[in-house]
Amino acid sequence: MQVAGRTDAGCVRSNNEDCFDFDAEMGIFVVCDGVGGQAAGEVASRIGVRTVLEYFRNAAQWGEYPAFGRAFDGVSLHANALGSAIQLANRLILNAALEDPSRAGMCSTIVAGLVRQSGVSIGHVGDSRIYLMRGEQIRQLTVDHTLVMEQVRRGMLSLEEAERSSVQHYIIRALGTEPEVEPDLADLDPKPDDIMLFTSDGLTRHVSDAEIVRIVLQATSLDHACEALIQSAKERGGTDNITCVLVRVAEQSDCAALPQSPTRLLRRDDV
Repeated sequence: MQVAGRTDAGCVRSNNEDCFDFDAEMGIFVVCDGVGGQAAGEVASRIGVRTVLEYFRNAAQWGEYPAFGRAFDGVSLHANALGSAIQLANRLILNAALEDPSRAGMCSTIVAGLVRQSGVSIGHVGDSRIYLMRGEQIRQLTVDHTLVMEQVRRGMLSLEEAERSSVQHYIIRALGTEPEVEPDLADLDPKPDDIMLFTSDGLTRHVSDAEIVRIVLQATSLDHACEALIQSAKERGGTDNITCVLVRVAEQSDCAALPQSPTRLLRRDDV
């Protein structure tokens, strides 16, 4: 894998409530977009990112994936592990808000990917997004957990109407808002030279899918691509914090082998 990431406060907000981190050796990549402003959205996003990374680092030491919350049918062990990490992050963000009244109401979106030699597992909650770029094609792998997308799913709005809606960024699912959270999980089989983009909505509300592909393909490196994507969003207003992480899938012979993956979920309900 090749990876690069960058975050920026944008042109309007004085603080950056986005947070990202990755561990390329472990194959884990996370972007969180904190919500709450004075209610410490930046704290929620940091807890989300830190929790997911620590979950997989600890799992490598224990040789087990600890199971938190419910299990999910139809996806792999690795996707279920990602689901456990996200559900744990939800619980810890909620607990942190309950312990400190100044943080009441804080929450965060999350997008995360776990890359193993067998494939890629992804998970998300909220309106941050994951894209897959293959050549000149781009595909959004996540469905926004927003009010307008829920109306689209129910046939109340068309996609065109949703894009023009004044409430298109009202999220209906986030980490830290309820005792339980329902992440969307999936497994992918990427090909060499595929590029995955993990991003907050500060990028996608200003830069179209087609423009994302053009910018990434024209960049001389993933670092330059991240910089150009953020600059493009800022030139069009930069009304929100902007974060992007790009991951390129290389030929297996070009990459070091990932650490041994745990082979089962271990039930651990005491947090």
